Amino acid sequence: MRIFVFFDLPVETSENRRDYRHFRKFLIKNGFVMLQESVYCRMALNQTIVNSITQLIKKNRPPKGLVQVMNVTEKQFSRMEFITGKFTSDVIDSDERLVIL
Repeated sequence: MRIFVFFDLPVETSENRRDYRHFRKFLIKNGFVMLQESVYCRMALNQTIVNSITQLIKKNRPPKGLVQVMNVTEKQFSRMEFITGKFTSDVIDSDERLVIL
C-alpha cells in the first residue's frame, strides 16, 4: 500500500514557516518521499501500519493549514500516468523484504 500526504500550509509569518519546516522534516524523517511540492508518499505493508502512520500524522500536524491523507494499493499506484516528464528516483522503491544492491 501507499500513503499519500497532501498539504497546503500558510507561510506568511515566521511561525507559519517554522511549522511548515517542522512538518516537512517530520515526514522525511518518517520515510516519506516527495513526489511533488507538498505531495509526499510512503510505502506501508498493511492496513495496521497505515492506521498507525495516520495517527502519527494527526499528532504532528501543524496548527494551521490543510493536511490530507490518502491510501492506495500498489496496483492502483502502478497505474499512475505521467503526462509530462518522466519518473526518476534514487530511492529503492520495493516492498520486498530483502534488497541486494
